[in-house]
This record gives sequence, structure tokens and C-alpha cells, in this order.
Amino acid sequence: MSIDARQLTRRRIVFFSIILLLTSVATWVMADILWRGGVTRTEMFILALFIPLFALVSFGFTQALVGLWVLWRGGDPHRITTTLKEDDTTPLPVTAIALPIYNEDVSQVYEGLRIMFRSLEALGQADRFDFFILSDSNDPNKWIEEEVSWVELCKQVKGFGRIFYRHRQIPLNRKSGNISDFCRRWGARYRYMVVLDADSLMSGKALVSLVRLMEANPRAGIIQTAPQLIRCATLYGRLLQFASTLYGPVFLAGMNFWQGNEGNYWGHNAIIRLAPFIEHCALPDIPGQPQASSKFMSHDYVEAALMLRSGYEVWLAYDLPGSYEGGPPSLIDNAKRDRRWCKGNLQHAWLLFAKGIHHISRLHLMLGIFSYLSSLLWLLLLVAGSFQCYREWYVLPHGYDYDVGLSRLLDIGGGRLALGLFIFTMSLLLAPKFFSWILAARDPHRRRRFGGMLRLCSGCLIEQLFSMLVAPVQMLFHSFFVVTILLGTRVGWGTQKRAPTGGVDWGDAVRMHWIHMCAGLLWGAIAWQIHPTLFWWMSPVFGGLVLAVPFSMLLGQTDPARALARVGLLTTPQEIVVPNEVSHLDRNLTAIRERIPPPERLREHYGFMQVLLDPLVNSVHVSLLRQRHKQRGAPGEYYRAMEEKVLRDGPGALTHREKTALLLHPVSMARLHQQIWLLPDAQLSPWWTMAMRQYNILTSQPATALYR
Repeated sequence: MSIDARQLTRRRIVFFSIILLLTSVATWVMADILWRGGVTRTEMFILALFIPLFALVSFGFTQALVGLWVLWRGGDPHRITTTLKEDDTTPLPVTAIALPIYNEDVSQVYEGLRIMFRSLEALGQADRFDFFILSDSNDPNKWIEEEVSWVELCKQVKGFGRIFYRHRQIPLNRKSGNISDFCRRWGARYRYMVVLDADSLMSGKALVSLVRLMEANPRAGIIQTAPQLIRCATLYGRLLQFASTLYGPVFLAGMNFWQGNEGNYWGHNAIIRLAPFIEHCALPDIPGQPQASSKFMSHDYVEAALMLRSGYEVWLAYDLPGSYEGGPPSLIDNAKRDRRWCKGNLQHAWLLFAKGIHHISRLHLMLGIFSYLSSLLWLLLLVAGSFQCYREWYVLPHGYDYDVGLSRLLDIGGGRLALGLFIFTMSLLLAPKFFSWILAARDPHRRRRFGGMLRLCSGCLIEQLFSMLVAPVQMLFHSFFVVTILLGTRVGWGTQKRAPTGGVDWGDAVRMHWIHMCAGLLWGAIAWQIHPTLFWWMSPVFGGLVLAVPFSMLLGQTDPARALARVGLLTTPQEIVVPNEVSHLDRNLTAIRERIPPPERLREHYGFMQVLLDPLVNSVHVSLLRQRHKQRGAPGEYYRAMEEKVLRDGPGALTHREKTALLLHPVSMARLHQQIWLLPDAQLSPWWTMAMRQYNILTSQPATALYR
């Protein structure tokens, strides 16, 4: 399927004309408010900040307005899912499902994979998909747990030859490098690849539908689904889940309206046509960067731009059900993720003027940059506005004619004109939420799945209150990220916290938010000194900053979320009617976490202990290493010295680097396993004798009958 180019052009003319009209009117009014008594540098600065910020507000409003129109009419007739034939029984090509992981919660990753495998099996399509677990984990415990879980999973679902595990020795270029490595090794064997995230979950029907959509649209290079947030347990997570479920459809429908077959890619829960992806979508180097950090951190936008440049289409299947993901459990965890995304999006500035990039791709890249840069612009606008208020109240001469231009023409006064602009701006900001509420309220079935009209309205009010308090905190977070990144601060790729439960303590909250609280107190005091009116106008900003520490603590807890859930507030349709895949995942993870954990004294080195004590774990680990490191022969003096150290003094005597080196050496691993069982206790560290007794107890636990 391909939307007619002329029709898509007409859509974009209408769409961007509305944005231009709204922004032009607001700019005219703002200029009229500022330019009275002469034009100053401060006023020019304020206007220069106002224009892009209001353009973004207009963009969001217009996208939601168009989305409301599309959904009210029953959906876009040119959406990609209209090409899907429900009764199609054509045999599918074998498709790869790539799951890159990095020090993740192994139970959640593998149980999600199990659910997807079983869902495909129920459809009779399990033999048409190969799963690849692509690990970059550098934590020895996670690494060994991944290998053990892979063998257990393959035995339980008879997945050998269908579920594969690969561990990279060096996690070069992070996730994009992980996917590139897969494409080099196995990409030629498959026509399509579905890319997942560590917390992704997709139904078998959704996976099959993606492949059928690709088969029906040979020019489609990427089809991106719209994942729904699931399993959020903290107050922050449930607010995100409620907002994305209620407000997301109207934005997604509007987005699909103007981007058509020239959409974007979000890095996961999407299917990719491998041949053009391998040929055309290799990431370019960032100019002037050292080799270790020369690749784009946010690779997905770039890959979508390169796919469009090669002549293939990128679609958003916004109405395809069965695609899910997790969300950050707290405001602090969201900020840590945003810092990495901010660095990746700012890197896209290198591509804005690159040759051959489609103009819509440039727009996608620009919107990604402004999703973080706008916070800094908003902060500067607030500061400049405070200074302008001080200037008008204390510096400018009293009695000069304020009513000029538009205010004089309309005979409403400059103050009323400013109030009108404020109301107009807030209306555009809140209108998308109102549009979403209208769509939910008019549909009795959808309304009931949000808990009914009263709970739907109450949830909207709660979400709006919390989002108003969160906004200034995120403004300072994003402003700090932008400034420090532009100054050259290094941004690492840490492990992302994906557990649905949070647990923010006072230490973390104070360490992350003390500067917000101090900024709010100082700013509020200055505003009060300038004028009480300014203070009360800006009190929502000060309030969110001053309350940042307790507010962040509250958002990261599960008890308030449970209290609201008990009375049916912030309820989402996927909680009223829980999808089978989600309910199975919840049940399996609950059963797994009821198992007796290893004793505290073993946890730090539990993976290393497993691989040396357990014959099955040792043989699996060694066999996986030997497939890639056949050249490694007998251990040299360096490895022999480490072997003697770990036997004599225990794993705690090794550094992380030494432990990793041993784990990567198959001969040392096999030799250590033999030695640890053959040597008398007198020649072993007491830690090993204790570990043997405890490990026998742990491995004697009965297996949990949960695998469905």
C-alpha cells in the first residue's frame, strides 16, 4: 500500500497551514504586548523564544485536532493496517525476532520471550519465527543467569534450533552495534527482523500481522507499532500508563495523518525489512568524535531517515493491537533515561543538513531535538519574563501610553490582551486532553473500560494536577542535560530500571532534587520581591520545584497507586480486560519471585559460583565460548595465576576484569570446574566449601509449575 503523493501533500498543506496560522496570530499578539514604549533587547529575546515554543504548542494541538477528526470518522482509510487480510493463510517466511539485552532482569526478559513463543505456538506459527537473545551484559551474575535461563527455556518449550543466545565480549556501539552484529552474522538468512526491547511483549497475532503487512506492502521498509504501557505499579508509572492509554490514540492518529508512509522508527516493537536495512541503514560516524563514541546513541531516528532515503517506506501501525512495553517506575528513573535520549537526540543535529535526507526525516530529527531543547527555551523565557516584569514595574517611566497597536484597536488594554494570549495558549495545551476525553466519553464500551464516566473524569483531573507539578521539574532536568551535553559531558549507557515497582528513598530524592528545591525557593523569593502578582502567576512553577523531593518520593511508591486502584482511579482498559499475554506474564513472574533467593553471602558471586560448581552450567558456558574462541588453547601463566587465586582465596579476590577474563576463557573454565571438585578442602578457600553446601540446598528446590 502507498498513499497517493498528491493526497499526502494536500494533507500536509492543511496540517502545517493550521500551525502557521496559529503561530502567526500568537506572535502578532505577543509582539503587540511587548513593543510598547520602544523595542528593547529583552523584548526581542522574549519574542525569539516565544515563536518556536508556541509553534510546538500549535503542532501538538493541530496533531490532536486532526487525530480527533480521523478517529471520529472511524479511522484513516490510508493507514497501513487496511492492507491486512484476516483470512490470509499464505505461509509466512521465517522471521527473526531480535532481543538485545544489557544487564537486565533476566526473569522478566525470558518470561516475556516464553509468552511470545507460546502465543505463536497457539497460532501454529512458532516454526515461522526464530528468537535471538543478543546479550551485551558485563555483569558476570547476569551473564551466567542468561545462559542458564536460555537452556531451561529451550528444554521447557522445545526451543532448541528456534531460540538462540549470543553474548558479545565487547559491547561496541551499544544497542545499535548489537543489532549490527546480528545483521552481519545472521541477517542474510531472514527476510524480516522484529526488534524488541528488554521489557517488550507482543502477542503472537501481532507478530504474525506484522509479517503479513510486510508481505502485502513490498515497499515497506519499517513498520512501527504503538506499544501500550503495561504492568506499572508505582504512582508515577500508573499516571504514565493512564495518560498514554487515554491521550495516545488521538496523537498517534494525527501523526499518521501527516506523515503517511514517511514515518519514524522508535527502536523496538517494530518489523524491519532486512535486505535494505543492511544495505542502506549502516550508521554513519559523527564527525570529530573519538572512535569509541562516534556512533549515534539514538540510532532509530537515523535508521528511519536512511530507510526513507533509500526509497523504502516507513509506516506507523498505530491501531495494531497486541504490542506492549514497560515504563520507568519513578521520576528519577525517567530522568536517567531521558539524559541518554537527550544526548542521542542532540547528536541528530549533525544530520539536519546532510545530503539526501528526506525533508520529513529532517522534521522528525528536529522535533526530537526540540523535545529536549524546548525545556531550556522555556526556562530562558520564564527568566526573561521575570526580568521584563521587573523592568516594567520599576524601570520604565510611569504614565506612558501602554495601549498601542492591537490593544488600542480592540480597546481592551495591554493587560487584557496578555491575559487573552495566556488563555489561548493554555487552551491549545489542554485541548488534546479534552479531545481524548471526548472520544472516550462518547463510546460507552471504552468509557466503561476506564472505570465509568466519574472515574474517567477524576483520573483526568488527577493526571493533570500531577503533570502540572512534574513539568517544572522535568524542565530543569532537561535544561541541565542540554547544557551539560553541549559542554561535552560524557553520557554513559547504564542499565535501565524496568521493574514495575519503584522504591525511591529519601537519599536518592534529595540527591537528585535538592537543586530543584533551592531554585524554586530562590526564584519564588525573587518573584515576590518584584511583585506579588508575578509570584502568584508563577506559583505553579515554584510549587512543583519546591515540592520536588517529597513529590518524587510519592510518585515512586506503590502504596498510593494501590489506594487509587482500589477505588478504580487511573484504571486503563488493559487492566479491566487483561490481555492473555500480560496475565500469563504476571502469573509467571509472581511464581518465580516466590522462590527462595540465594543467601546474602553468595549473591555477589552467585553466577561465578554456578559456572564453576554446576556441571550443566559449566558445560553450557564452555560450549558457547568454544564456538567463538576455538583458537584459545591451554591457559598461560596469567590465567593459571588467576585460577590459583580464585581456588585459594575465593571469587572475592578477583577484580571484575580478572573475573571477566576467566569467564571468557573456555579452557580455564573447564579446568577450574574439575579442580574445584577434585582438590581436597584444605587446598580450597572456605568460601567454596560453604558455597557447595548452600548450592546443594538451592538446587534441591522443586521446579515451579508455571510454564505456559
